[in-house]
Amino acid sequence: MMLSFTQLIRRKNMTTSNQTKISSAVFMRGIRGTNSILYDGVPQIAFIGRSNVGKSSIINALTNRKDLVKVSNKPGKTREINFFKINNRLYFVDLPGYGYAKVDPDEKESLMKLILWYLVYSEVKPLKVILILDVKAGFTEFDREMVRALRENNHAYLIVANKTDKLSQKELAVQLQKIREESNEEDIILCSTVARGGIGELQKQIFN
Repeated sequence: MMLSFTQLIRRKNMTTSNQTKISSAVFMRGIRGTNSILYDGVPQIAFIGRSNVGKSSIINALTNRKDLVKVSNKPGKTREINFFKINNRLYFVDLPGYGYAKVDPDEKESLMKLILWYLVYSEVKPLKVILILDVKAGFTEFDREMVRALRENNHAYLIVANKTDKLSQKELAVQLQKIREESNEEDIILCSTVARGGIGELQKQIFN
């Protein structure tokens, strides 16, 4: 039986929805250096960002879980690279937040080295790296350093501007333009875990 155009579109949308739906998410382990989980052949999606940009909340929203990743009131608390198995077919890799001023300088340097080790020296090639910004804070020097590392090592990446609910539409437009100019990237995903804005789009970008 020949399907109508509307039926074809509906079927395509249903297929896309099924492909992007996360049905299971399990914490596997946290590491601080070379580990077999890095090289077990499971594709990896890495999440990076400064402390307090809402990285944990975004991962929780993507997986529709409230506490998969612990959201701390003390930014900079994550000290490991944490692996979560998604749909039993890929990893979400949660890297420590960087740049939090109140972290001890030696520990801050150690965390930055751990992040750069994963991106530059581990020889891991994640499918995509999701760089999360606080849209109000904008594109910082720490973010510039991350983008340089991503580009120099030919990593595919997406930039997500989070916490859009904190700004008016006018303020958001101004900040978005600044981020585009400073990052030299036109496609920025706007996101709010409070309003769940952008979560569906981010899911599609991750799974496509």
